[in-house]
Amino acid sequence: MPDTKIPRQAMPKQRPKERIRNFNEVALGFSAELAQKEAERCIQCKKPFCIEGCPVEIDIPVFIELVAEGDFESALAKIRETNLLPGVCGRVCPQEEQCEIVCVLSKRFEPVAIGRLERFVADWEIREGKMDVPSVAPSTGHKVAVVGSGPGGLTVAADLARLGHKVTLFEALHKPGGVLVYGIPEFRLPKAIVARECEILEKIGVELKLDFVVGRTATVDELFEMGYEACFLGLGAGLPWFMNIPGENLVGVYSANEYLTRINLMKAYLFPEYDTPIRVGERVIVIGGGNVAMDAVRSSLRLGAKEAHIIYRRSRKEMPARDEEIENAEDEGVIFNFLLNPVRYIGNEAGRVKQVELLKMELGEPDASGRRRPVPIEGSEYKMDVDTVVVAIGNGANPLVPSSTPGLETNKWGYIVADAETGKTTKKGVWAGGDIVTGAATVILAMGAGRKAARSMHEYLTTGEW
Repeated sequence: MPDTKIPRQAMPKQRPKERIRNFNEVALGFSAELAQKEAERCIQCKKPFCIEGCPVEIDIPVFIELVAEGDFESALAKIRETNLLPGVCGRVCPQEEQCEIVCVLSKRFEPVAIGRLERFVADWEIREGKMDVPSVAPSTGHKVAVVGSGPGGLTVAADLARLGHKVTLFEALHKPGGVLVYGIPEFRLPKAIVARECEILEKIGVELKLDFVVGRTATVDELFEMGYEACFLGLGAGLPWFMNIPGENLVGVYSANEYLTRINLMKAYLFPEYDTPIRVGERVIVIGGGNVAMDAVRSSLRLGAKEAHIIYRRSRKEMPARDEEIENAEDEGVIFNFLLNPVRYIGNEAGRVKQVELLKMELGEPDASGRRRPVPIEGSEYKMDVDTVVVAIGNGANPLVPSSTPGLETNKWGYIVADAETGKTTKKGVWAGGDIVTGAATVILAMGAGRKAARSMHEYLTTGEW
């Protein structure tokens, strides 16, 4: 029987003083006992709003009931009916804004920790030394190209492979996973988890082609000439934005993309085992207030910075990062500087950044994003000494594929125009989804877009109707 008197179970974590000295995962995961206790809180609603809140439509009440019964293997199989990335989603999805925010329990109590339970069953399988490979339908003979191996591309590849189509996944980097491997640090998402979930894709027949830059190695039209009948573009949004202020070309000023790619994909934190070090110096400032900014600033502490600062032009209330990640950063000693904006970077005689000039801000009326608009306070500039600057203010669309694909329409920001319900683009046989359509968003929203596109692609492949 559900027991609403049981409090929401806390996630065991590494202690802050220990974890800022390593890149090991911060959240340690539920034990079987904790998972079953948390699962017992679910009241098994007749109308489960949590499913509606999940972009990939996991049958959440059923998998939680199976966890409560101790049948972890069946719980994982239930999740994998709609999501082949439970280990990833259980770690990095913003459940508090999706499935958990609509949990009926949240009206009087705390919501069921759905994401933590999802992660638990994925980790349980690893601890047991098992790998359940989902079944696939008989071959249809149709060939599909999926460009980009981030969460959207992985979802499309999995769904179409399970329907019997021959799927090839093209990835520009030397490892699959997209933003999951180059953007998210090991302490939040171990790369072994991503690799394992990609391995399951290969076991259901998905072919991975790495170091293959669509738009250069081959264009989309050339993929069709190679026999592919449909193509999904899950390109992400990997073009870093800067503020176009003086000094951004100084040594020591990084985009968050470069900074995190060096750390995560090129293993800068394992120098000299990996010969790709980053010199952070004593004081690092990170410009921005989103999850990427939190990842960069927390990585800086682990790389040896004595002070790691967030510089954000609004207040804490307006920060777009997950509360959990902000709290983790606070516990680790990150220094938050609100209502400040950089106006220029100042270098030394060797061309390396040594100072940032900051302008104080105050909050005005809400802007188009719904957040209060930051307003400069004239004459409030002052300087701060810095050794490293990381600019984490967002990313835009990479123009490589759109510019090399005739007939593919983009909007004024360079994002691909695609139907919100099907993912169809303006070019026949081509679908798109995730950040390259919506702009930078979350892993699970990209997966939701991939699911919709896969359904539409399957219909096209089996009926021929566009």
